[in-house]
Order: sequence, then C-alpha cells, then structure tokens
Amino acid sequence: MLICGLQRLSLLDFPGKLAATIFTGGCNLRCPFCHNALLVTRVPESVILTEREVFAFLEKRRGILDGVCITGGEPLLQNDLRDFILGIRKLGFLIKLDTNGTFPEKLYPLISDGLIDYVALDIKNSPEKYPLTVGLPAFDPTPVFQSAAMLMNGSVPYEFRTTLVRGLHSREDIENIGALLNGAKNFYLQNFEDSGDLVGFADSGAQTGLSGFSAAELEEFKRILEKYAASVSIRN
Repeated sequence: MLICGLQRLSLLDFPGKLAATIFTGGCNLRCPFCHNALLVTRVPESVILTEREVFAFLEKRRGILDGVCITGGEPLLQNDLRDFILGIRKLGFLIKLDTNGTFPEKLYPLISDGLIDYVALDIKNSPEKYPLTVGLPAFDPTPVFQSAAMLMNGSVPYEFRTTLVRGLHSREDIENIGALLNGAKNFYLQNFEDSGDLVGFADSGAQTGLSGFSAAELEEFKRILEKYAASVSIRN
C-alpha cells in the first residue's frame, strides 16, 4: 500500500460514524480541479506511512472509532488493497471506500465479499464532458457508469457526488447525469473551492481560472437532480 496521509479523526468522511481517513497515493485521472495535487501528480513529495504505522494507530483506536475511510488518489490502484482492508476489518472497523469508479472489476469483488460497508463514488460529469473534466482527452466513462449501476442494483449503502466547476458543468450536464442515474438514493453536490494545490490543466500547467457557482445556482442544480434521486444535498 502506498499510504500518503492519515487523518486521525473525521466527523464528516464516513456518514454517521467516527472515522479515521487514510489517503492513498496515485490516481489514473487528472481532473484539473482536484484539490490535492500532492496525491496525484506530486506523490514523491508526500510523507509515506507504513502499514505497520497505520495498524499501530488503529489498534489504539479500537472501541473509540467506528470506521475507516480509504480515499485517494484512487484507492483501487493499490494492488494490495484487499489485504489491507481485511487487516482493518480484523480490528473491528467498518470500511468506507472513496473511488472514481473506473475499476468496476476491482470494486465488485470487494462488495460481493462483504468487505465494504459504504461507497462514495465520484460522478465527474455527463458522459460527453467526462474527457474534459478528468483531463484525459481519450477517456471512456463507461466503466464509471458500470460501477454506478452496480451500486444502484446492490445492497451496500452508497452516495454519488459531483464537484461543480464553472466552465465544466452546466444545467444540461446535471440533467443528463440525473437521467443516467435515475433512481439513485443519495447524491451530493460539492461546490469547487481552490485549495491552492490543484492538479491544473495538463496542457498549460495552469492552476488558476477555475471557480465555483453561486448559492442560487447550486440550488438550481439541486432542484434538477431532485427529479431523479431520492435524496440530494449540497455539501461544502
């Protein structure tokens, strides 16, 4: 496991649970608005934690924390993720997985074997806008929507979430996302905020010029999605 960060306590990352959050390094996407370039394009600059260090910490938190959120980067890039999860579960913790959904063939076994208790799946945009939004001109979003369908047809609690960026997202995009994911249980909209550590646009290296939407615009996007999803919230 390439572990590049550990948040020892989070009240937000795992809904309804006290959790620690583990950050894995590396991602197969290059979303220009990604707020943590350190985990995507500058992994060698990260402070690397060993599994032993992480498990030692978790051992001391048994009976205090409810669960562990594994995020990234993209955790499903880690070849030994399954064994890592098994080790955490042996300590009695619930597991939440954050993923961009591009590896349904890796996600399915974790779910079917009962190793995941909650999944947060990023829906970057409507299919037509996916390549631009993830910074990869030839990107095919089909696997993402396969992962989404798997969650919608399964029994594991999940959420979909979309980070909204002016210039990348429109009302039409939100309508298309909703229609494709009609019947989704939980959908969260997140307004873009510049962390100062953005991946930026690959062709120029620029990290500026991106912005979010007004409160009124967010509410309009929310109303659009409410036609399709059971629960829609704005999270920031």
